[in-house]
Amino acid sequence: MRISAIMIAITAVAVAMATAASAQTSNAPSGPAYSKRFFITPLEKDPSRVVQMQIELYLPNHPGKGFHTHNGDQWETVIEGEVTYMVKGQPPRLLKVGESVYVPRGTIHRNENESDAPARTISLYVRDKDKPQTVPVPTD
Repeated sequence: MRISAIMIAITAVAVAMATAASAQTSNAPSGPAYSKRFFITPLEKDPSRVVQMQIELYLPNHPGKGFHTHNGDQWETVIEGEVTYMVKGQPPRLLKVGESVYVPRGTIHRNENESDAPARTISLYVRDKDKPQTVPVPTD
């Protein structure tokens, strides 16, 4: 129940911010075309970890991030379009508007927009404070 309430709050904030995000894109060869961090704050009662929220824009026919892991847990919700979520060694999963995924610490995964329309996601992370958010995984 608590996770559902968090995801509803994330979705509400994302919808309110989506318009501003649409105008700010980059020309990066892969990964999200736009990423905005809304906040990062120490986790109450555990200053070694932080809570972070961000939105990402994935353009159509634009490769997503390569396989990677996180130094913490991630909750991600699609707020516009469709995103293909892949865990290494498992079949891809198509996430549509309002659908979310929980990504436990260390899960080797990636996202990509395989549709003909832009897609946006919003993510909440609880991760280690002094470690990078994303750790790339070498390709086989």
